[in-house]
Amino acid sequence: MKKKVVVGLSGGVDSSVAAYLLKKQGYEVIALFMKNWHDESVTLSDECPWLEDSNDAMIVADKLGIPFQTVDLSVAYKDRIVDYMFDEYKKGRTPNPDVLCNREIKFAVFMDIALSLGADFVATGHYCRREVEVNTQGKTIYRLLSGSDSNKDQSYFLCQLTQDQLSKALFPVGELQKSEVRQIASDQNLVTADKKDSQGLCFIGKVSLPDFLQQKLQPKSGKIIEIDQDFEGYQNQQIDFSSQQERLEYHTTKMNYSANDGTVVGQHQGAHFFTKGQRKGLGVGGTPEPLFVIDTDVKENIIFTGQGKSHPGLLRRGLIVVPDEIHWIREDLEIAVGDTLKVDARIRYRQPLESATLYNESDGLYVLFDKPQTAISKGQFVAWYIEDELLGSGVIS
Repeated sequence: MKKKVVVGLSGGVDSSVAAYLLKKQGYEVIALFMKNWHDESVTLSDECPWLEDSNDAMIVADKLGIPFQTVDLSVAYKDRIVDYMFDEYKKGRTPNPDVLCNREIKFAVFMDIALSLGADFVATGHYCRREVEVNTQGKTIYRLLSGSDSNKDQSYFLCQLTQDQLSKALFPVGELQKSEVRQIASDQNLVTADKKDSQGLCFIGKVSLPDFLQQKLQPKSGKIIEIDQDFEGYQNQQIDFSSQQERLEYHTTKMNYSANDGTVVGQHQGAHFFTKGQRKGLGVGGTPEPLFVIDTDVKENIIFTGQGKSHPGLLRRGLIVVPDEIHWIREDLEIAVGDTLKVDARIRYRQPLESATLYNESDGLYVLFDKPQTAISKGQFVAWYIEDELLGSGVIS
């Protein structure tokens, strides 16, 4: 009897080829398109609208001879993703909706629907790999590995998945290069073969984020303040730490600025619309180097900026994940309180992996990088790897 797989057919080339490969491998394939959003007033209609994607997905399913259906997940998406985003931005944090979409929608609500249809697996077009092994205790372990195409590796977006979710997940294009995926689509005359990769929020499309946020977060005029590179808080000092805890706290505590620490260089329309490391949208020119957001204060409604990518206000060596936000995909490799682990880690998608050490302390998991990192932002996810296996992740506090 054939195994049944439900494919999240997005209307893009990757999920199209995933569906083709699964059928070729002998699975019984069903295609479902997720409709996650109704409000087209905040999408840029000529940039990947959901209706066009849905039509392309339907054409692909017809070409492959597999059943196709649209499922409306907009209520769950609003409750679990959109409301969360508004709340995080209001707090001055920077959420990652794509990571949340995979955890809360694709591999939760969508997976439940797929299983209710009798599916054995759910498949997506993510560029990552899954391996199955049995440990010395006879327990089955599911490993999440980077995609073979290093330029397209999307394992970071799946950093919150569980062993149970991985046990039912398939990633058919994970072993392929993007060029190979497009070639397969072209060879099979799939309508998505030359379609551009989608941008913007997960399964919504290209979204004007300020317009999106302004649905609930009202504009509020405030000051843009530039902090000089010679700000006294940046002065390097030889510090003799009395304990490891003191060292960890020093490297993970962000600098606090006040309105008196710099020069007013402009006005903004809401600190909650900006995030650390942002360059565009400030509307301030005439500086020798571009201005970057180095911090925001949503309570006082102030944006603090600095000139250039190497501004010390952008750099920090460490971060902390509070206990409730620590997530291990490989629960069998979780380190105990007081233990450390050498890993490679990233704090955003497409960032090269950086050498780091995990320190599990009673107040949280500290991630200390060998080199200072740019724009560590609260609300984003840090993910840690050993070689090409993603072991766990957490929300940056």
